[in-house]
Parts: sequence; C-alpha cells; structure tokens
Amino acid sequence: MKFPFLASFILLCIVMNLLMRRTSRKAEEKEASFWEKELEANNVRKKSLENLEYIHIPFDLLPFGTAGDDPSLQSAEDELTALKDEKIVNLTGISNTDLKLEYGTANITPLSQYDQNYTALVCSLQKWGQALYDLGRFEDAAKVLEFAVKTRSDITATYRVLIDLYKTKLGLSEDEIKKKLDALIPIAKNLNSLSRQTILKMLPQEENE
Repeated sequence: MKFPFLASFILLCIVMNLLMRRTSRKAEEKEASFWEKELEANNVRKKSLENLEYIHIPFDLLPFGTAGDDPSLQSAEDELTALKDEKIVNLTGISNTDLKLEYGTANITPLSQYDQNYTALVCSLQKWGQALYDLGRFEDAAKVLEFAVKTRSDITATYRVLIDLYKTKLGLSEDEIKKKLDALIPIAKNLNSLSRQTILKMLPQEENE
C-alpha cells in the first residue's frame, strides 16, 4: 500500500514543480516585456498635447453660488472653482509607460498633473452631488453627477446615487427612467478601471445583457 501512495506523491511533486516552472517562466517573460516596452518609451520624443480630451467645468450649467450657509456645499464649490484654470484630463487606467510611448517621456510630469486634477474633479463632484442629494436638492444633484458621468468618472457612488435619483427622486416616467439608465450603460462599459463591473451590476440586469 505504501508504494502506490509514494508514487502518487512523487507524481504530484513533479506536476507541482512543472507548474511552478511554467508560472515562473511566464512571470519572467512578462517582466522582460515590460522593461523592453519601458526602454522604448523612455526614448520617445516629446509630442504635442493639443489633441488631448481636455475637460472644462461648465460653471454656467452647474449650481454654483447656491451653497448659502452650508459648509459642505461651499467646500465642494471651492474645490471645483480652484480647478477653473487647470488642465484636466481623464487618464484613468493608462500606465505611465503607455503615456510616454504616446506623448514622450518629457510630458509625463504635466500628464500626471492633468490626471491628478481629474481625480480631484470627480471626487469634488461626488462630494457636491451627495451633499445636494442629502439636502433634497435632487435636480441639482442630478446635474452635478451627470456631468461627472459625462467625464467618465469611475466612482461607484456617483452611479449609485444617480441611479437612485432617476428611479425614485426626479418623478420620471418608466420610459424616461429606462432612457436614462440606457444612457449610462455604454459609458459604464467603456470605463477603463476595476470598478467597471461593479457599476454595470448596479444597472438593471435586463438592460445589461
């Protein structure tokens, strides 16, 4: 009885060893590919950033100047106003290596700043939209969060609150609700982040198929 057990154990060890070697080889190939790509990226010359998809805050369309004495609303407005003259670009999910390949190594610093500005933008929009929602200002909350979605924000809470607004707070008809939710689906499907599937699952299942 010991021999079959020993043979099985040896066979298992061989299989595990082969699997570990295969995994190690794949990891080495992946790392080599990364450094080859990084070396190539570091030699790309600076290119124009004129064609980037810059985001402009529509100060005339959003409810600025309506904070009153509410500190949370004022704080969100101030944060967004501070971005007025900044360049904002959504670069979510794009690695520094890919950015250098596309726009040149010398542009990585400004591109990183543009992306940081974008993160500040969508975080402030979510904060503002949630505060408006909590105060029962549902139409204003929808305007703010719809703009965030238009910029392809990947903040899960933004979609959750917006979906709730459509379904329960804006007095929309069933057809209007369906159209609003339908409009969110292609945006969610094209998000370049880990929250993509989570956001899609929040949408009605039949709309998602």
